Amino acid sequence: MREVVKVFKALSDANRIRILKMLEVRPLCVCEITRVINLATSTISKHLSILRDVDFIVGDKQGKWVTYSLNRDETSPYVQKLLPLISEWLVDEKSVKQDQEKVRSLSKENLCEI
Repeated sequence: MREVVKVFKALSDANRIRILKMLEVRPLCVCEITRVINLATSTISKHLSILRDVDFIVGDKQGKWVTYSLNRDETSPYVQKLLPLISEWLVDEKSVKQDQEKVRSLSKENLCEI
């Protein structure tokens, strides 16, 4: 039961749901997510840590950056069932649409210090 509670706690924050919906568009680094959600980098990193801890996302280190993406490996039975559902949810939500449009217009090269 502890694992189920942990998964649902991870989903209980609007910003973490926003991050998951943004990652449906494409993999993102912290600076891109920060630009869209407009929170402190440390706050975004904490949200990403929580989502990674329950296997919703994975990080791929590329040089000094980590690019985050949805975990499609289906390692967790909860992720396997919930990610497809989450992708169906909030498709008409204005804030989700706005976030996804911003993601499509962002360029990592213009945001992140290279």
